[in-house]
Amino acid sequence: MKTKMKKGKITMIITAGIACFVLVLVMTMQFKIVNEADITSIENMRKTELSTELANWKTRYDEVNKQYEETVSMIEEYKNNKESNEQTNSLMDEELKQINITLGKVDVEGEGITILINETNNDEVEKITADDLLLIVNALKLAGAEAISINDQRIINMSDIVYIDAAGIIRVNGERILAPYTIKAIGDSDYLESSLIGNGGVVDDMKKKEQDVTIQKSNNITIYKYNGEIDTKYME
Repeated sequence: MKTKMKKGKITMIITAGIACFVLVLVMTMQFKIVNEADITSIENMRKTELSTELANWKTRYDEVNKQYEETVSMIEEYKNNKESNEQTNSLMDEELKQINITLGKVDVEGEGITILINETNNDEVEKITADDLLLIVNALKLAGAEAISINDQRIINMSDIVYIDAAGIIRVNGERILAPYTIKAIGDSDYLESSLIGNGGVVDDMKKKEQDVTIQKSNNITIYKYNGEIDTKYME
């Protein structure tokens, strides 16, 4: 009887041991499956996240690249407009400079001639009048003089050269001038000189009347600007 009880206990112990082993084995397999499932899930989740992140970065790159291209385009447009504006401003500045030169509103310098006229002590020699100066100025204009002055009074289209015979006074631009008279002209010095001293020229005629007139050529003559007001009465 005791032997049977011992055998029964042994059988129960073995059965319990096998059951525990099986239980442990099942639990181990479940943990493994769960673990593998978690790793796979995590890997799948990482792949999804990476794909999403990559897509987001691509979108950001495309946006930044688009902004970059738009910025480059704006810079090029600004550069072209700036160059165009600079060119326009340069042309306008040059045009304004030419207008001011024509109006006599700026100092100018260049090649030309200087005409020196002195009064003589000989009473038989005619006095220098405004007509003499006006004839010289007109001859210089016809010869292509680009700027003219008399005793540093700039001659413009509206300048007056007046002789008050009773007082023996010459006025240029309303200002009284006295001998010696210095007429400056900028232009081709050879041509300007030849237009005055050639046969029948103004200076040639003055020399024939024994008036004291000399001409000097120079590569650097300065003529000062007109300082008066330019008023118009009939132009609007």
